[in-house]
Amino acid sequence: MQNEESTQYAEKAIDLAAERKKEKTPDRCREIEKSIIKQFRKEIWRPFVRALNEYDMIKEGDNIAVCISGGKDSMLLAKCMQEILRHGKMKFGLHFLVMDPGYNPANRRMIEENAGIMDIPVTIFESDIFDVVVDVDQSPCYLCARMRRGFLYANARKLGCNKIALGHHFDDVIETILMSMLYGAQVNTMMPKLHSTNFEGMELIRPLYLVKEADILAWKDYNSLRFLQCACRFTEAAEAVAGRDENHLSKRQEMKELINRFRQINPHIETNIFKSVENVNLDACIGYVKNGERHHFLEEYHHSIDTDI
Repeated sequence: MQNEESTQYAEKAIDLAAERKKEKTPDRCREIEKSIIKQFRKEIWRPFVRALNEYDMIKEGDNIAVCISGGKDSMLLAKCMQEILRHGKMKFGLHFLVMDPGYNPANRRMIEENAGIMDIPVTIFESDIFDVVVDVDQSPCYLCARMRRGFLYANARKLGCNKIALGHHFDDVIETILMSMLYGAQVNTMMPKLHSTNFEGMELIRPLYLVKEADILAWKDYNSLRFLQCACRFTEAAEAVAGRDENHLSKRQEMKELINRFRQINPHIETNIFKSVENVNLDACIGYVKNGERHHFLEEYHHSIDTDI
């Protein structure tokens, strides 16, 4: 009898704890939402809205799939998109799409729990991408990203969406600029929006384009949130090696560290890197590529006037 009463008491305690958790979750979600609009208005909300307006990312009647990886960037993007729909003047459809490429159960559970805490109604679909790329020797991250995007476009279309939104931020943009110059021998960047070449009528948008990673981290810490890191087997192995040998850092991590050193020299350098691809001077370029066609300055050289006096 005593054991039965103890069991009943334990069950009631569990039920009570669950009820209390349910009561606390809406309040916590509201605090998270409030922090974006209030505490991080200058750092997150305004750059987010400015990117939407400056790059004309959303139109009336759009149906947008926010693609959630479970990391800090995509989860913040989901909340920002909810808030702009709630407080903005434009009406559009909004879906939250999670692809499970082969997460271990703990990582999958973390995504689901964070979605519950933040009141993000996610749609989850599964794929075997991690299994496919784990044995690829060259550029597994590139292949993984391409495959992920294809799956996301296809499943977004099934939901009736015409756009997918990804959580790339300002630091991703300037890292891409430097990486393309130092390792790709070209001036290239991550665009704020793109037409899909394989899914007609679909577009990709990056609403966090002007939001800095340091501010996303500050928002995460302010709300005591814990998000998923990249959980693929290749990255875990690479990070384990990098922890022992700094020469095995990924190219993107190299760029992060390089930019951090630049910031110590001049706090405006990161902004100047970004603006360099807004201020390309074709009059002072040896060559450039337009619509896949390569051009050389000598094509117009004999018809120009020398202004170098």
